Amino acid sequence: MSMDVVDLRAFYHGRLGQVARRILRAKLRARFADVAGLRVLGAGFAAPFLGIFRDEAERVLAFMPAEQGVMDWQSGRGAASALVEEEIWPLPDAAVDRIVLIHALENADNPREVLRECWRCLAPGGKLIVVVPNRQGAWSRLETTPFGHGRPYSRSQLTNLLREAQFAPVNWTEALMFPPIDRGMVVRSAVWLERVGASLWAPFAGVHMVEAIKQVYTPVRAKKKAAKVRKVEVADPVLVPGGAVNTRQRR
Repeated sequence: MSMDVVDLRAFYHGRLGQVARRILRAKLRARFADVAGLRVLGAGFAAPFLGIFRDEAERVLAFMPAEQGVMDWQSGRGAASALVEEEIWPLPDAAVDRIVLIHALENADNPREVLRECWRCLAPGGKLIVVVPNRQGAWSRLETTPFGHGRPYSRSQLTNLLREAQFAPVNWTEALMFPPIDRGMVVRSAVWLERVGASLWAPFAGVHMVEAIKQVYTPVRAKKKAAKVRKVEVADPVLVPGGAVNTRQRR
């Protein structure tokens, strides 16, 4: 069972959640370094991470699934959140340029349809970042954090899922190298452990973070083959009834 919006908000307001948010936001920003004039959408529970784009992007939206609940994350700046069905978003085709998908796929009833909706709403050449729990990581084994709920993924599973939805993975990053333990020494060492873990135990990181590009295939039109004309000689009849006129001409 996935956490609702109250539990998610409480986690990211806590000490362990604040450190996790700081690390994930830095890595998201490194991947989406320039969003000037672009339209950015966060889906799942992406609200704690969207503030880094707010002053630069043309607009920033947060879509939250109905089962989870919704919260207003832009206090005093107008509503930018919407409660949606996870597979049906109130957007026209090619409406956004960047999508951040976090706390979404692992809790979705049909993750393939969620990615297909991402594909539909992204403009041609648009980019998607997916953050999911790592099947081999410690974070997916403890239910005290949001990453311990739902379905964790291996790299190969996530790659296949993205390719089925016509996304091409172009960049992988592992994050949350420190254990999900809310203790002073662990939390204070989190940034150092993140740097060290990137080279020593990356396969056991807490989450996978993959950047993928929307692929648009040009349909291959079948070449029209020139119709072959087959010439058939027609012989004159041997017997022509009396009074009949033979109108056939040999070609």
